[in-house]
Amino acid sequence: MEKILESLNDAQQEAVKTIDGPVLILAGAGSGKTKTITSRLAYLLAQGIPASSILTLTFTNKAATEMRERALSLIEDKTYPPLLCTFHKFGLLFLKFNMEKLGRRNSFVVIDTDDKKRIIKSFGIDMPVGLVANEISRYKNSLIDPALAWEKAELPNYKKIAQTYEQYEKYIKDNNLVDFDDLLVLPYKILNENEDLCRETSERYKYIMVDEYQDTNDLQYRLIRKICSTHENICVVGDDDQSIYGWRGANIKNILDFKDEFKNTKIIKLENNYRSTTNILKAANELIEHNRSRLGKVLRSTKGEGTAISIIESHDEKNESTIIAKRIKVLIDKGVSPRDIAVLYRINALSRSLEEGLNRVGVPYNMVGGVKFYERTEIKDLISYLRIIANPNDDFSIKRIINRPKRGLGKVTIDKILKGAYENHLSIYGYITTKQDELKGMVSKKCYNALVEFSENLQRLIEVSSEATYNIIDELESLYGIKKYYDQLPDSLERVSNIDEFYGLFRDLVKQNPEMSIDEFLNDLALQSDQDAIDTENIAIMSIHTSKGLEFDYLFVIGMEEGFLPLVGDGSDIEEERRLGYVAITRAKEELTLSYSESRFYKGRRTELTKSRFLKESGVCQGSLVLEKTTSYRKGDLVKHKIFGIGRIFEISKVKREFKLKINFSGTKRDIVASFVEKI
Repeated sequence: MEKILESLNDAQQEAVKTIDGPVLILAGAGSGKTKTITSRLAYLLAQGIPASSILTLTFTNKAATEMRERALSLIEDKTYPPLLCTFHKFGLLFLKFNMEKLGRRNSFVVIDTDDKKRIIKSFGIDMPVGLVANEISRYKNSLIDPALAWEKAELPNYKKIAQTYEQYEKYIKDNNLVDFDDLLVLPYKILNENEDLCRETSERYKYIMVDEYQDTNDLQYRLIRKICSTHENICVVGDDDQSIYGWRGANIKNILDFKDEFKNTKIIKLENNYRSTTNILKAANELIEHNRSRLGKVLRSTKGEGTAISIIESHDEKNESTIIAKRIKVLIDKGVSPRDIAVLYRINALSRSLEEGLNRVGVPYNMVGGVKFYERTEIKDLISYLRIIANPNDDFSIKRIINRPKRGLGKVTIDKILKGAYENHLSIYGYITTKQDELKGMVSKKCYNALVEFSENLQRLIEVSSEATYNIIDELESLYGIKKYYDQLPDSLERVSNIDEFYGLFRDLVKQNPEMSIDEFLNDLALQSDQDAIDTENIAIMSIHTSKGLEFDYLFVIGMEEGFLPLVGDGSDIEEERRLGYVAITRAKEELTLSYSESRFYKGRRTELTKSRFLKESGVCQGSLVLEKTTSYRKGDLVKHKIFGIGRIFEISKVKREFKLKINFSGTKRDIVASFVEKI
């Protein structure tokens, strides 16, 4: 017992010793959250509570593994350790024992996202597969079955999706498959339909802990309620100030309303921070105090005042990346380990100029949790288009984009074209343009017309490129609609931002070098994106979302401008953006540098920018305070109105300081102020 408690502070000890009833542990950044959870787990076992009666749920396998190892180091009897796993792993184990309740065999196979997309694609739907898969996932997590999805669908596209959803569900049931969403949906369905089993499961797990509770969605909350239906010995650990996943379904109300949902909740705040200096925490505390939807806590440093926060003001993104790269080079030359240095950004598109700056100065880096800018799907597509404009006989690039954007060319059709080109000793482009009679008799009329249009547009681009390289981007977009295509896919904001960033880069380089050819541009690009092999000793660059849970001695945060951090516009949630700023700041241990630029390429053109309101709100520099009502709603969200019932948002606009939602209520479209509806 002494071993478990000896290294804990007073608040941590209180959290560990409070084992009965509902407990909410508000664990601030760097406050020893994992240590507290694992110590509490060991304490429960030391009290004589059977390991089989304890269930601890978290979000990632990495977190589960770390907690399991640390908890076991405190436990003397390791023979039967308690169940500590992710939500989805728990769902998998539960289904293995209870799948027959749904009339299905427990020998099911779990499929991944790629498998799911391939199944959907096999139905021949003429919509982006990613969009359909995303919508099906949203239906499942909202516990909407295919019949209800069909009933509620008013627009033709949603009717198609509902029909595909029905086909998909039949397919996976017939083949005894389970997708990622089913690992939560099916256990909830079984528990909801079998009272005896629900009671038995709840009585088995009499002590429940949930990590990162601020990241739970509505379905996970419902599942937790079922598991603790016969008792309220539930301890949730989280930080409302670090709730940054609203865009993927996390509901901050789960942690904000916990004390109301579970009566007599004991709230314990872990506010001693063992990670960051006082100067860093002062900025974090001042920033997050501007949020209204929070339970409230103040982080206190145990490390002393530390170095003042540094601010970088740059003319543009190139200037910014050069300054930061040089500062990092100085740190490394002084003996700082590269693994202790990181650069964060809100939008992945900002990584392009950063990567180039680091390459110029010769600082190797790892991109964590993402792909490098020039390796992203949408950017590789654009590069492929430019390659075939420069060289129409580049079969490798044509094969990549011949059906992207979608032109209705299936695998069979493309295989016929490849075979025809091979037999005629021609490139794909050469075959399409010179053997049209042969092609006409080989493929459907629709495919033939699409191929002719593709080749004619390509010829037009080749002509434009010989006249003025600068105009090629506008012509490319006009003829092929690449942005429009990616705007229909999941993560459309991110993808379109990346495309705009690439277009802006192209125009800027051609402006600086009017005689530059596409060939020269592509050659320069190849040099810029040629990276050293991944090395654990490199510095890290990543999005703020990816950085959550990590910490670095020396931290740089770029893009501290209105429109980048925070993101502003339709569907933006300023409080979640502020929480992102808070997460970014609290990753820093010793030295923090915040950077903003006077201008950047944005949506294909250079845009003058103003520094982020968060710099003023955190007290690190002067500036005007921006007060603005925001909405967390996004296009496509299901909402409920007290009178009109359930509807789906199809447009968001701003009227003065209010947000107006256009909502489709079963065919009747109404304009409703955002504050008069609630998200389902």
